[in-house]
Amino acid sequence: MNILYAIQGTGNGHLSRALDIVPLLQQRASRVDVLVSGPPADIELPFAVRYRCQGMGFVFGKKGGVNFVKTFWQMNSAAFLREIRLLPVEAYDIVISDFEPVSAWACRRQGRPCVALSHQSAVLSPHAPQPANADLVGRAVLRHYAPATHHYGFHFQAYAPHIQTPVIRQQVRALPARNEGHYTVYLPAFEEATLVKRLRYLSRSVRWEVFSKHSRQESEHGNVWVRPVSGAAFVDSLSRSAGVLCGAGFETPAEALYLGKKLLVVPMKHQYEQACNAAALAAMGVPVVKNLKDRSLDVLDEWLRFGQPIPVDYPDATGAVLDQLLADAQAGWPAPALVV
Repeated sequence: MNILYAIQGTGNGHLSRALDIVPLLQQRASRVDVLVSGPPADIELPFAVRYRCQGMGFVFGKKGGVNFVKTFWQMNSAAFLREIRLLPVEAYDIVISDFEPVSAWACRRQGRPCVALSHQSAVLSPHAPQPANADLVGRAVLRHYAPATHHYGFHFQAYAPHIQTPVIRQQVRALPARNEGHYTVYLPAFEEATLVKRLRYLSRSVRWEVFSKHSRQESEHGNVWVRPVSGAAFVDSLSRSAGVLCGAGFETPAEALYLGKKLLVVPMKHQYEQACNAAALAAMGVPVVKNLKDRSLDVLDEWLRFGQPIPVDYPDATGAVLDQLLADAQAGWPAPALVV
């Protein structure tokens, strides 16, 4: 069986999941080719990438959301259409997409199956938690960004069949979690100066270890240590932290929960997926704030003083998920998988 596994490279979550999924696929298939689209990422992959595409990535802003001006500016429609046209999806028995648009639209163009194996598939399920305020445009973007014919999803809880608990990479599972008192911060949609100002205003006694996509070198600002994003350094800081302050993405909150860290999330503005994640986390008891402005400080302060970890059970079931996916494919997809 020849498999194309396509990864959305924006952010680090999809690539982190691939660190476990690709080796498992390689054990189960005669050939696995990898495609990565989007801007350069912060995580180095330990396996060969056959296709690198421009795709359609999102550019993080510096005020808590996606910078839509830069996002649309970087999109070259002619280049994207050319990538779709030239990608040889017909050479593969199965195309698996982790929210990757080039492979998904190439399959759509040729009328071939495309299997979504992603968090976004779970978010779109009617069984998954939804935000109080409906966002029809955001949901439509999520549905059509990387269209698929079959869906297998990961979420914070197994809300329905074909929705599994998160893929916790082996690097994280092997960590000895301990509490050295500092707080790990990963809020890529905020600029360094804003984070330093707000965190120092919140507390000048706790140690903040901030990982910033906008910083190229380390800097110290009193009790705030700002560092460029590095996979190994971030995971080490995460494992030793007292708590984690981050966006309402998927992988970082899931890893924090798995490691038994108290967690507070700040969802990106105008980002439907993060609004859904925030709703799911809030239902589990995780505090959520909309921003880092003064009106959010009471919640942040209470979390610092009294916050507690939320217990979760995230077994290592990634191999079983892939076995089910491949068995369904060989059986000709006998039943729809997670209709969205």
